[in-house]
Amino acid sequence: MQSSDQPTPDAVDAILAQWQRERPDLDCSPMGPIGRLKRCAVLLEQQLEPIFADFDLSMWEFDMLATLRRAGAPYCLSPTDLFSTLMVTSGTMTHRLKRLESRKLICRQPNANDARSMLVQLTDEGLALIDRAVEKHVENERRILALLSPETLNSLDHTLKMWLNSLEKTKNQ
Repeated sequence: MQSSDQPTPDAVDAILAQWQRERPDLDCSPMGPIGRLKRCAVLLEQQLEPIFADFDLSMWEFDMLATLRRAGAPYCLSPTDLFSTLMVTSGTMTHRLKRLESRKLICRQPNANDARSMLVQLTDEGLALIDRAVEKHVENERRILALLSPETLNSLDHTLKMWLNSLEKTKNQ
């Protein structure tokens, strides 16, 4: 990023200029932050995925193993807890569980509190893999974020947190 207060024009600026030219009657300014956030998400995925690939993981596999790891010992959650945390459908979750189970990274255990359901648990192999992968992932995220000053990063994190809270409240209404 430039040292001045004015960043270099980006692709979103070009899009906004096109809309201004074509529809001067329409205030397209909301496209600025949303377009930039979407472009950042795509570019971030491109920088995150190679680290996951180093461990023969896709992004969703990393997310699922990391969710189980964050749950703490015995690294076990219900499928419902998993899919609500990961914001996927139960059908998608079933497919993903089968894939990770076939790779012996997770196993399903009977639920002692509910005989009708199973729990999903990291295997020893899954635990070892996610522990190695998350270390490299955090190093990579630190490298990506080093492009911003600490002040800018704190401000961005605070702003995104406020926006996320607002979006989540709106979703639940």
